[in-house]
Amino acid sequence: MSILATVATALWAMLPAYVPNNAAVLAGGGRPIDGGRTWNGKRVLGDGKTWRGTLAGTVAGTALALLLNAVNGAANDALGISSLPEFPLLAAVGLALGAMLGDVGASFLKRRTGRERGAAFPGLDQLDFVVGALLLAAIADFGWFTETFTVPVLVVILVATPLLHVVTNTIAYWLGLKDEPW
Repeated sequence: MSILATVATALWAMLPAYVPNNAAVLAGGGRPIDGGRTWNGKRVLGDGKTWRGTLAGTVAGTALALLLNAVNGAANDALGISSLPEFPLLAAVGLALGAMLGDVGASFLKRRTGRERGAAFPGLDQLDFVVGALLLAAIADFGWFTETFTVPVLVVILVATPLLHVVTNTIAYWLGLKDEPW
């Protein structure tokens, strides 16, 4: 696979995981998942993790995967490659829900380490959703996962995601959609 095909495959395959947290920010609010509960005097997750945001993010990521399936042939033709994957429904849900659960897990770790909502946690902030998405996608459809996420594709994801995360969060901060640029 060429470098262009590897990069395109990595970004395409992760789009259903990249979108959910952004959709959750836009649709968030409502009842926190932890219901306001504390553990050892600290919130379990915090007000930023809501049922509405988690559902909206999962639906948005899954819908995007289905849309990508619809334009897959045209995208492959436009790029002059044939490697862009199609998303089985279980894999699509796994990527989207996994991204949301990875972010929820990161919030849990942040609260346990004394970090408040919005506090930076370098490394974790950039890759929490990736780990969750990849893990749940692998559980949901292992055959598709191993065919799609080859070692070179995973390397691109691990390098590109932190860069994309910083850029998109900075833009969201400038647009007033986020309270902090990370």
